[in-house]
Amino acid sequence: MIIHLDLDCFFVSAERTRMPELKGRPVVVCKSSDTKIFSTHDSESMMTESVGGFNGLIQHKKAFKGFDKDAWKKEFLDERGRIHGIVIAKSYEAKKYGIKTGTSLRDALAMCPKLLIVPSDHLFYQLLSTKLKAFLQTKIPILEQYSIDEFWGDLKGWVKEEETYAFMASLQKEILETFDLPISIGASSSKWIAKLATDFRKPYGLTLVPKNEVSSFIADMPVASFPGIGKVLQKKFTSYGIETLGEVLEHQKLVSGWGTIGKDLLLRISGVDNEPVVAKRDRRSIGISRNFQVVQNRNEVLRRAIILSRHLSYTIAKLDLHPTTYYFGIKYENGIASKISQTIDRSFSESMYREWVVQSFKTLDSHPHYGIHFLSLAVSNFVTPTQTKTFSLLHANDDEKSKRLSEKLTKLRDKYGVDIIRSGVEKQDNAITPHF
Repeated sequence: MIIHLDLDCFFVSAERTRMPELKGRPVVVCKSSDTKIFSTHDSESMMTESVGGFNGLIQHKKAFKGFDKDAWKKEFLDERGRIHGIVIAKSYEAKKYGIKTGTSLRDALAMCPKLLIVPSDHLFYQLLSTKLKAFLQTKIPILEQYSIDEFWGDLKGWVKEEETYAFMASLQKEILETFDLPISIGASSSKWIAKLATDFRKPYGLTLVPKNEVSSFIADMPVASFPGIGKVLQKKFTSYGIETLGEVLEHQKLVSGWGTIGKDLLLRISGVDNEPVVAKRDRRSIGISRNFQVVQNRNEVLRRAIILSRHLSYTIAKLDLHPTTYYFGIKYENGIASKISQTIDRSFSESMYREWVVQSFKTLDSHPHYGIHFLSLAVSNFVTPTQTKTFSLLHANDDEKSKRLSEKLTKLRDKYGVDIIRSGVEKQDNAITPHF
């Protein structure tokens, strides 16, 4: 039997563990810009374990001073008094007012004037998730972290099937008592039906779906309720008059004709996909991104991009990764985006990467008259250390020197922090154009 565990409105629940006065009240957590990362002064940061999804590994510490109902204004009100910010988590009390993930803070306040607002603290959430994972690993032999607040566990050979529900109930109770975190748990013979079972009864629900009851369990569920069925597939099903998961299975011949996507979907909905719980997966990509208030000065934007490249370089070095594909994206104040992806046949080093970021920004910035509010860097297509020997010989000597320098920088940052050594341009407000 496979179980799926999903923390209920995790970011809000996490804040309630240290601010009990938020319990039972309409609360939202809004995306907080990590402005400390761009400071010209040293800031305290730390590298955390991977918690799945798109969560960065390096986060900056935020001073916790308890709940202040007006503290959000310092971050989400600009000099003109305009409200900025996006809801990334909402309590069930806030959900009743129609507030959703992705709702603008301005709209959320209009929906619920008594709304309590908390700026996000991702380091706190990631550390709490890591503690929960360590606890779950003592209870479940094979555990897979799907995201910062979701896990799968394989109970085969560990818990008898007839004892699964009792195990789930005991685990749910123990997590609440130990961490003060409400969690919903679903179980079935396959991963995706187990996840569907969790979603079926929230918050603080327990749902067990035996293998022989999968068909009846999913029969009347809307197509959109199944994990992984996005808007494109939803429209496709609608065009054929298919509205429920039961009807999907009734049209297996049609759906299987959609290729691998259709065939895999049928296996998952039927609960016979046999996808294993995987304790550790190979990393496919890693990145870092930041939202901030609109910046017009291009030298300042470039300074921030260089800072992000340093943080990402340190993470890459710590994880001993060897990327070959590089991504850089920016977003302008008017909604326009610009991005670039490039494959480079060179050994990775911080200096090489910084130079690439500088040159790429010049190419990317196709709208110099618009302000920029978002930067994103990512690397992917990792190769093994042995494969790095096949990189271009043209830069071999320079890259080897840069690599040795990066290794020394990593040791210093391990000891004194990621900000201990920075390029000179990073410490300058509205920095001048850098030279390397």
